[in-house]
Amino acid sequence: MKKQFIILAALATLVIPTVCMATPPRPGPYVSGFIGVNFPQNADVASYDYYTGDSFNDRVEFDPGINIGGTGGFDFGFVRLEGEMSYKHGEMTTITDLSGVRYRNIDGNLGVLAMMGNMFFDLRNPSPITPYVGGGIGLAVMHLSDTFGTSTFDNTRPLLYREDDDAVFAYQVGAGLEIALNRALSLDLGYRYFATSKARFDSNNDIATDLKFKSHNAAIGFRVKF
Repeated sequence: MKKQFIILAALATLVIPTVCMATPPRPGPYVSGFIGVNFPQNADVASYDYYTGDSFNDRVEFDPGINIGGTGGFDFGFVRLEGEMSYKHGEMTTITDLSGVRYRNIDGNLGVLAMMGNMFFDLRNPSPITPYVGGGIGLAVMHLSDTFGTSTFDNTRPLLYREDDDAVFAYQVGAGLEIALNRALSLDLGYRYFATSKARFDSNNDIATDLKFKSHNAAIGFRVKF
């Protein structure tokens, strides 16, 4: 995680001399690409084993993961409308059953492919740095892998969640800074809070798993206007 922050900071530092001489960005159509870090929040997971009839309620913790994507839209001057596609990934680190059983050495992950429609409000000013705020709604296709963990209670390693996909509603809110390098190219430093409705993974009809995905996301990107 430290390496990811160092790379983001280095990229931002390299453009500071250019920003001082840049002109404010101009309206028009644009495309952008970004990469950054995704910090998934702890998730409350409910699962049901169809074979045994047992229900489980777990708390899942994740490692930070990648946040990558791109956008295309139109800048009207003070309002931007855009479509966004992004991918977020989280590796599970620990799973704790509410009964007190804890699982370690987790082998499982959750991936989220999001397709969003966004609206952002640009706070224009004479400088080349434009703050913005906004958000969006859309669809998230979530992929849950087969997930195994070693129980600290009896040292067994059961299958906790079964691999499956589900598509659910998603939303995000955020803010950032657009830093104009020239009239066509801008650096974008952004934060997004991203969340989904509850997904159900049960296509194999042996283990059903319900969860929501929520995360904090920081990214650096470049925006090109035409």
